[in-house]
Amino acid sequence: MLLTKKSEYALLSLISIAKSDEAKNVDVLSKELNISKSFLAKIMQNLAKQGLVISHRGVNGGFSLNKDWDKITILEIVMAAEEKLPSVFECSPSVESCPNQVAMLCTIWPLLNNLQMKINDFLKELTLKDIA
Repeated sequence: MLLTKKSEYALLSLISIAKSDEAKNVDVLSKELNISKSFLAKIMQNLAKQGLVISHRGVNGGFSLNKDWDKITILEIVMAAEEKLPSVFECSPSVESCPNQVAMLCTIWPLLNNLQMKINDFLKELTLKDIA
């Protein structure tokens, strides 16, 4: 599940906004990136709710970054777009929250959990500027 279209479109939109001298609205981004306007609008709302972008109203309105692009992590973007912590596997992040309550008996849970933590750490270190 890690990176869905929501994450991909959020990343592409934020890169476009970061490289622009002006705020960009959903219409412009939608055409530029060939993304459904309604789908992109929902993604941008999530990014605004999480404080990654600022929404500007008016004729020259649109979205701009709320902080420097070298301070916005890929993990923040993915979490905002997906509205949850990304996970590579459909496995519980903790022994206590295992829906089957067999995490302690599951032989691959420690491996999957360790891998997920490494991916999260990597995405925390990687910034929007790093991928642009």
